[in-house]
Amino acid sequence: MADDFSFEITEKIGVISEGKGGWTLELNKVSWGGRPAKFDLRSWAPDHQKMGKGITLTEGELKSLGEIIAAL
Repeated sequence: MADDFSFEITEKIGVISEGKGGWTLELNKVSWGGRPAKFDLRSWAPDHQKMGKGITLTEGELKSLGEIIAAL
């Protein structure tokens, strides 16, 4: 089943930081396995072929997170 793994970055929203070797922490909209795109926060290699662990959020979850951050 690992052969069925696919993803597509449908919208690049922004780079949050850059680390060693050019890896970047980014917020993007990503479609996983052909499903509708969701907001995705994770680290990416410069060529976007390798990725680190991340978190995928719906629009509602992202808005809630934004409200929590704004309250800090």
